[in-house]
Amino acid sequence: MLTTLVKISNVTNLSDARYCAGMGVDMLGFSMDDTSVDYVNPTRFTEIRNWLVGVQIVGETTETDLDRIGELFTIYQPDLLQVDEAALLPSLSTLGKPLILRLNLADLTLEQLDALVQSNPANADYILIESPNPIHLDDDLKTAIGQLATRHAVLLGAGISAETIHDRLAELPIKGIALTGGPEDRPGSRDFGQLMDILEVIEVE
Repeated sequence: MLTTLVKISNVTNLSDARYCAGMGVDMLGFSMDDTSVDYVNPTRFTEIRNWLVGVQIVGETTETDLDRIGELFTIYQPDLLQVDEAALLPSLSTLGKPLILRLNLADLTLEQLDALVQSNPANADYILIESPNPIHLDDDLKTAIGQLATRHAVLLGAGISAETIHDRLAELPIKGIALTGGPEDRPGSRDFGQLMDILEVIEVE
């Protein structure tokens, strides 16, 4: 059992999926985009999903075409759908599944994040904050994230380590955290590294 809600993004293999599900992770995300380096094709996705019990599946896409997103949703049938564009949310709400809006901090200025707080994006059940690069959460950034988290269920996927996780959970009113999967060293073998370190820190015996 984990002390907070946890989503694992960009899962690509059964090793990650089974380990994370066994640790009590709440959500596992799989890229549905065939242009992504983390793409999991429908056949492989079904093989992995059939091994899993008690975890929600997130279909992740950066697509902006509603028809294409609808096709992917029909093929993968995820429990939740993740997109990168807030303008898509009202239309996608008709699918009847929870929606995650992903924000890439590398593409946002502090002013843009503040503007997003004020705009209060509709139909987002969760807002995922990620960054492809290590990022320092200074006081201004933490304030903006905290304000967003008072209005939405925020999943923080940046500025987290085994050393800082408890501080982040104590100082920010976030719903949970998001971590990222990684490649297998060889089929069936994986060094979980920082992923394991963080999950073990927030594990309750």
